Amino acid sequence: MDKSDKIFVAGHRGMVGSALVRRLQAEGFSNVVTHDRALLDLTEESAVAKFFAKEKPAIVVDAAAKVGGIKANNDFPVEFLLENLRIQNNIIRSAYECGVRKLLFLGSSCIYPKFASQPIQETALLSGPLEPTNEAYAIAKIAGVKLCQAFSREHGANFISAMPTNVYGPNDNFDLETSHVLAALLRKAHEAKTRNDQKLIVWGTGKPRREFLHVDDLASACLLLLEKYDSPEIINVGCGEDVSIRELAELICDVVGFDGELAWDTTKPDGTPRKLLDISKLRALGWKPTITLHDGIAQTYQWFLANYVQN
Repeated sequence: MDKSDKIFVAGHRGMVGSALVRRLQAEGFSNVVTHDRALLDLTEESAVAKFFAKEKPAIVVDAAAKVGGIKANNDFPVEFLLENLRIQNNIIRSAYECGVRKLLFLGSSCIYPKFASQPIQETALLSGPLEPTNEAYAIAKIAGVKLCQAFSREHGANFISAMPTNVYGPNDNFDLETSHVLAALLRKAHEAKTRNDQKLIVWGTGKPRREFLHVDDLASACLLLLEKYDSPEIINVGCGEDVSIRELAELICDVVGFDGELAWDTTKPDGTPRKLLDISKLRALGWKPTITLHDGIAQTYQWFLANYVQN
């Protein structure tokens, strides 16, 4: 890539998109294009087509999506399926029609089967049933992957797809109705500390294991993929290590300074028992994460205090 290439980051207001913009600008890319939803509704086919025809970006990163945790995914499968299909279909098709040189589609580790062998290799895709609580989102993301591969196979488009693990960091969603586990626990621990509660209630049993990647590490991986990876085959992005939800909760309580007890609400779902990605392909390209989970949570908590609590 050239530093002057016009790069469109879709979803730049989100956690991943904002990290990508920060990373690109820090690396000296001077022509990063973003559009707020008030100016460009990515679910509107004609609006997206007009935007691409006018701007003609050379590089596109699709970090735009309707996202949420177990509860939101489980409660609103129609919305998660339809909105994500619309967004990605519009972006991918317009990118091809306007001659975009390269597109990076960001999927999710939830595309893999619920009981996939661990760590999960890219070849596990479509090898078994999905986790029911986020099936709609997963199916939408699988469709995006397949559409990118179809454009590659049929038209020779350089459209690549990366599958990030659970991501956290600045600009995360801390709404308890729609957030993912790390952000939800961070807010719960903070509020429990503020109220001087003796207990912190956590969903499930605490036994499932999850992998967590700081969004700034994801952004660095995305830039490397834009520069070095040209295969239509999906590639995992993770840190290569996982922790149990119990260990995560204990670590968050330590960072926040909540010294009460953890109480487990076993009436709530656990989700997939374990989800650890095999990142051998990415490591072979020379990439590795740099932010430890403890440091990343501490940084995220400081961002939460400065940007969320005061609002």
